[in-house]
Amino acid sequence: MVFLYNLSIRFYQLLVFIASAFNTKARHFYRGRVGIWEKLKSQIEPNSEIIWVHCSSLGEFEQGRPVIEAIEQKKPNAKILLTFFSPSGYEVRKNYSRADYIFYLPLDTYSNASRFIKMVNPAMAIFIKYEFWYHYLNELRKKSIPTYLVSGIFRPDQVFFKPYGGWYRKFLKAFTYFFVQNQQSKDLLASIGYTNVMITGDTRFDRVSRIASDAKSIPIVENFASNHKVLVAGSTWPKDEDIILPLVTKFPDLKLVVVPHEVTEVHIKDIMGKSPVPAVRFTKSNPEEVKQAKILIVDTIGLLSSIYRYGHVAYIGGGFGVGIHNTLEAAVYGIPVIFGPNFQKFQEAKDLITRKAGFSIKTYDELVDLLNLLLFDKNFYQLSASEAKQMVNSGVGATQKILEVITAP
Repeated sequence: MVFLYNLSIRFYQLLVFIASAFNTKARHFYRGRVGIWEKLKSQIEPNSEIIWVHCSSLGEFEQGRPVIEAIEQKKPNAKILLTFFSPSGYEVRKNYSRADYIFYLPLDTYSNASRFIKMVNPAMAIFIKYEFWYHYLNELRKKSIPTYLVSGIFRPDQVFFKPYGGWYRKFLKAFTYFFVQNQQSKDLLASIGYTNVMITGDTRFDRVSRIASDAKSIPIVENFASNHKVLVAGSTWPKDEDIILPLVTKFPDLKLVVVPHEVTEVHIKDIMGKSPVPAVRFTKSNPEEVKQAKILIVDTIGLLSSIYRYGHVAYIGGGFGVGIHNTLEAAVYGIPVIFGPNFQKFQEAKDLITRKAGFSIKTYDELVDLLNLLLFDKNFYQLSASEAKQMVNSGVGATQKILEVITAP
């Protein structure tokens, strides 16, 4: 199995190299790892206490961020090393001020993992949600370095729990402790012999709660939303936009804020071209245009978590693709949340549905029927909004539970 695993890593490396000639993300992935050893050697301070936090991408970073910032306060002399697998995490957060070192993680080969662990010599390692790299975990275990999985979530369909998953179950031996999101994850780990597990929930609850308390005023959006019911569509993809843009003709009094996941000029122009009414851009419109418009397209990054505060209802993108984006960023403001059908891997989305604070739709007609309730049935709306707020409040506290364990004497 190790041979096949190594072969797959090398094959992946080759595909990325080929794709880097014409794909921007692949180019970042490949070029970001060029010269990585020289960068590590020149920047890592020898003999310092290094706490290594690894995230796959931006979503996992948001789960790891509360832990990073709590560790920084608890252990001010330690150095935080933050690594990413994906360009969508590294390229956005490469200047994150609360980490001392930020790098792409070299691909998981035996030589890379051995060299990395020897060079960094972390005092502890923290992997976020579901990053499982055989060689890195094996090196950490061999060197008895405390290793933790934070905000982990396990499902029955994962290879660890299959009859043929014996080799993959070895990955899990490296973890000193598993901090998981739900009872199912704890039960699944127990079924294969792991009892070093604590249900702490999702650290993003702590993150979004803090964001909401510090949310900044955005005058352009405030001007746009004034005295209107507003649907904020966050992290949208083309399939999401196809069903939300027509809503402004179906509901004449509704205004729509669209915050696309990819803020490229091509994508922004595509949204404007599909809009059934003239749309205005956040960065290129005057106050009067914004006030009169029915659709506002946010063509810049970093504002979404604060923009949700202006919404009556939120629509979260990604549900018609690989999976929905962060529903908690909207729910924290006490507004109902809508998303597409691909939400099953996200515990918080399932919990929102259970509490009738979140709703999954498959078609435009289903979306229209749902909005007829949320926009015009006051009791239905108030119950849904209240449940959204209560769910987020009940989830706060995961970071403190984790910190008590990993920083214990």
